[in-house]
Amino acid sequence: MKIYRVNMSNLSFTQEEVPEEWRLLGGRGLTSAIVAKEVDPTCNPLGSKNKLVFAPGLFAGTMVANSGRLSVGAKSPLTGGIKESNAGGTAAQRFAKLGVKALIVEGIPEEDKWYCIHVHKDGVEIKEETELLGKGNYEVIHTMTARYGENTGVMTIGQAGEYKLSTANISVKDPKGHIRSAGRGGLGAVMGSKRIKFITLDDNDGAGIEMKDKEKFKDAARIFNKALLEHPVSGDALPKYGTNVLVNILNEAGGLPTKNFRMGRFDGAEKICGEKMYDTIVSRNGDPTHGCHVGCIIRCSQTYNDKDGKYLTAGFEYETIWGFGAGCLVDDLDIIARIDQMCDDIGLDTIDTAGTMMVAMEAGLLPWGDGEGIIKFVEEIKEGSHLGRILGNGPNFTGKAFGVTRIPTVKGQTIPAYDPRAVKGIGVTYATTTMGADHTAGYAVATNILKVGGNIDPLNKEGQIELSRNLQIATASIDSSGLCLFVAFAVLDSEPASHAIIDMVNAQYGTNWSVEDWFDLGRSVLKTEIAFNKAAGFTSKDDRLPEFVAESIPPHDAVWDITNEELDQVLQF
Repeated sequence: MKIYRVNMSNLSFTQEEVPEEWRLLGGRGLTSAIVAKEVDPTCNPLGSKNKLVFAPGLFAGTMVANSGRLSVGAKSPLTGGIKESNAGGTAAQRFAKLGVKALIVEGIPEEDKWYCIHVHKDGVEIKEETELLGKGNYEVIHTMTARYGENTGVMTIGQAGEYKLSTANISVKDPKGHIRSAGRGGLGAVMGSKRIKFITLDDNDGAGIEMKDKEKFKDAARIFNKALLEHPVSGDALPKYGTNVLVNILNEAGGLPTKNFRMGRFDGAEKICGEKMYDTIVSRNGDPTHGCHVGCIIRCSQTYNDKDGKYLTAGFEYETIWGFGAGCLVDDLDIIARIDQMCDDIGLDTIDTAGTMMVAMEAGLLPWGDGEGIIKFVEEIKEGSHLGRILGNGPNFTGKAFGVTRIPTVKGQTIPAYDPRAVKGIGVTYATTTMGADHTAGYAVATNILKVGGNIDPLNKEGQIELSRNLQIATASIDSSGLCLFVAFAVLDSEPASHAIIDMVNAQYGTNWSVEDWFDLGRSVLKTEIAFNKAAGFTSKDDRLPEFVAESIPPHDAVWDITNEELDQVLQF
């Protein structure tokens, strides 16, 4: 394995050996280690001192199911802290086949020009780019696919990244030529600051991955894959209804944040739920289930067509549907799908864009429930108008601009689709994760709502600190492996599945890890991230939920009763 380093200041490329300290790191573990070691925590995220790191996980390119996640890391222009955002698609496996442990991009070009990067078996080519500037992600992907072939990996920014907006993401081509996103934290703006429009990956004749014991790896992978298929969530609910299966579940639980977190139930839930989405997809000859990367057997993605049976969007996620739906009081699934497609093309994180629209509605810029108005505002972001640039910089920026105080963020990042008062374990995660409000950082919904890995009452504070802490540690390890977060459903309920992960690490890398070593990896990643954020100026005061959680939320009149002192203990280990 090797590291490719690109210096945009002098447009040079070097190849490096992987240091021993990074040999057993991948994905989030590696991006955070590199950012922590090489980036000044006090730097301007859009300045020359920040670095953008791409890293496949430890299992990338292997036969193990759901191992194709890519981690992208940098100092975040949205949160001001360390950031790892990950995505499916085809990039991680192509990096692995090329034998690339990480791609590190540093510096800023001296000339006022834009560039593209092409990665292949012999290294990296840096070329000036003019043709696709100002174009959306779909056009970039289609153009690069026509130029280099179907098997080419593509990572690109849309107009939002070119404008260096804080909600800009990095889009990754998936096996069907659609888009998966490294969505959170504004890393598309970092890529834009380095004046890189897109990166292509050609893994032809790549060195491939190294495997110490192929047979033991295969045996462990079979056990792991079987557990995923047999679990009721990863093997049944997610493949049929996608992540949007959660709309009705959270609505029933009273934890579906509605009208910017004023209520826990949405009267229009049945019109936007997973069951409605599934019926709509089938009736329009869409694709109700497929994987976001090769080797995915959970297959929670789908293709959503419009009323004329033409492609509209893919990977239509629960958090997106919640945000523009219940969060903004929009109950038209077609309108939400149009917004999703636009965000994918422009390169906007849908969760933070939805949070921004809630703030805009608080400000009276749009009426509640005005889906067409949201579409017009997203167009403003695409055009880079004055209003669009305010909106594109996220909820906090928009709130300051229009004098709004009810802003649903932690560390500047929008709280996703689970109300922290009604699902208290996830509230603890939102407050304390190093990443800003992020449900994927410690998905306590699994145990609070879905009763996976135990059963802890979501409305009761008891056990929530320990639950979030343990899940944040485990998630940091999963993110480092390149496994999809959804494997956790089987891992939490199946001891053979959890032990299979350790067996696969040992078989691939020739180690002798125990389960405790696996958790030590997660603890180490979190400690690295905590130290970076502290050096960047974060204190315990940043590990807090917004003031409005002091309000009770119907239907359960749930309140946030976890103290600041308790929150301060979450990541003390």
